[in-house]
Amino acid sequence: MSNSKVVVVTGVSSGIGRATAEKFVKRGCQVFGTVRNPANAQPIPGVVLIEMDIRDDTSVQRGFEAIIARAGRIDVLINSAGVTLLGATEETSVAEAQALFDTNVFGVLRTIQAVLPHMRAQRAGRIVNISSVLGFLPAPYMGLYSASKHAVEGMSETLDHEVRKFGVRVVLVEPSYTKTNLDLNAPHAASKIAAYDDERAVVSRAIQKSVSEAPEPDGVATTIVDAALGEWKMRRAPKGQASLLSKLRRFMPAGPVDASLRKTFGLS
Repeated sequence: MSNSKVVVVTGVSSGIGRATAEKFVKRGCQVFGTVRNPANAQPIPGVVLIEMDIRDDTSVQRGFEAIIARAGRIDVLINSAGVTLLGATEETSVAEAQALFDTNVFGVLRTIQAVLPHMRAQRAGRIVNISSVLGFLPAPYMGLYSASKHAVEGMSETLDHEVRKFGVRVVLVEPSYTKTNLDLNAPHAASKIAAYDDERAVVSRAIQKSVSEAPEPDGVATTIVDAALGEWKMRRAPKGQASLLSKLRRFMPAGPVDASLRKTFGLS
């Protein structure tokens, strides 16, 4: 794929999405970034901001129609928008889980379904879905977030088989902790069960420490751009912890992986 591509990045208000959009501009791409409220969004030089709420079917369709009207095509879709949630599985309400999935899974599905007719017609395209190391590893007290990323992984692998005959390929990028406001200010499940208080607090502190010591989004953004414009590869893990965890999951026995995870999160 050449660098003069039309690229759509969801969720460019901050964090990984914003850093990714900036890097595509530097690579000479025509970049559209989606935000829920353009009036409140900080402009990004070289990026056209498009109003889009990926939780709303009509908003997604309207946003992609606006992009097609302006650019005539879409070569790359980056599904970066997402939310997180911290809490024991038992204390996470169904409503909270539904809200999480509405963004992390169904939001991805909406944008994919909106862009695929155009990619099929032009017989080319690349879809990059931002997963997480929690898409292949468990994390205590992040069960529903992990489940949403596992869902994205399954959907992405299946989709790649379905659309490659049209010249479209799907890629997963699986970052580890990244220093973003999303991770630093992760919301907690509203209802608390006292039996989980001690361990939840330990895990929460471990996560906050890891996020505070994590790299800025630049490295993840570089991996995303390479996944979009480079040779196709189903999974890409940014250099550092994410790459290491990917190798550990693949090659280490389950027992040592389980023990290592519990130690990382401060669980006995």
